[in-house]
Amino acid sequence: MTAQRPTPVQGDDGGARRPLIVDFADNRLLPHLFGEHDVHLARIERALGVSVSSRGNRIAISGDAEAATITRHALRDLYKRIESGHEIGPGDVDGAIRLAVAAEGDEVRTQPLAGIRTGRRSILPRSPAQGAYLEALGNNELVFGLGPAGTGKTYLAVAVAVAMLLDRRVDRLVLSRPAVEAGERLGFLPGDMKEKVDPYLRPLYDALHDMMPPGEVTRRMESGEIEVAPLAFMRGRTLAHSFVILDEAQNTTTGQMKMFLTRLGEGGRMAVTGDPSQIDLPPGVRSGLVEAVETLEGVPGIGFCRFGEGDVVRHPLVSKIVRAYRLREEGGR
Repeated sequence: MTAQRPTPVQGDDGGARRPLIVDFADNRLLPHLFGEHDVHLARIERALGVSVSSRGNRIAISGDAEAATITRHALRDLYKRIESGHEIGPGDVDGAIRLAVAAEGDEVRTQPLAGIRTGRRSILPRSPAQGAYLEALGNNELVFGLGPAGTGKTYLAVAVAVAMLLDRRVDRLVLSRPAVEAGERLGFLPGDMKEKVDPYLRPLYDALHDMMPPGEVTRRMESGEIEVAPLAFMRGRTLAHSFVILDEAQNTTTGQMKMFLTRLGEGGRMAVTGDPSQIDLPPGVRSGLVEAVETLEGVPGIGFCRFGEGDVVRHPLVSKIVRAYRLREEGGR
């Protein structure tokens, strides 16, 4: 990966195959596209088995024809994101590759999938499933996000909710989780009720602080505009003009899920996220999430988005871990 004149590569027929050329309009954006010490280009080269060289505003991609086309697609997506004012990091590069592979080099899609802006950052989808999920969250009053850990189900739902709160499309943001333990009982943990349940809600706090300045999160929580509470605190309430998120919903019972869904009030929105393969309920207790999906799928106005192991956007090993466990479970059936 050097700034030099591209050289032809050998084709399958023994002849020279010319590199695929990509031109970009603004040279000033290319350092952001390449990354410090060309780290972004190196990441693409390793992932797709291509060689990338640059001269001026021109990039030459050498390698397998399909991989070169995918590389071009990914580079164009990343460039358009930078052109729109977004910063890109390693995760965005991986996401652009994932989107380009899914598009199979289709040149019809010339714009990257739309993202959203929150108080601290811009958030862009890193897989086709994430793009569909963001679209569903924007268009439906109730959305179920289903799939393994690391696919962005909760993070993206919080992002959409924060964006709607900042745009005053909703008056409140309510984040909830069932306090179901994997191996421990709340009664045996030290502290008062808040101290007992806060560890279960920590991922929701983390997402909020990633999207809004800490002082603003605290201020809005004190004013009641943002509420983070265990699922039990939802009983008896009507949540109008609120964006309500239920995380880890696979650990709800049928009664809890029905109770939660019927809290939806006028002008409200809901997102329900969970992984049906990671249920921590006692043996013999059916998951309210599984039953809700079976009962409600096909009802107009409700969106269902399913993520797979290929949509995992955490460390690449997470996707491999999820796949290994799935194969082990399938082999034991």
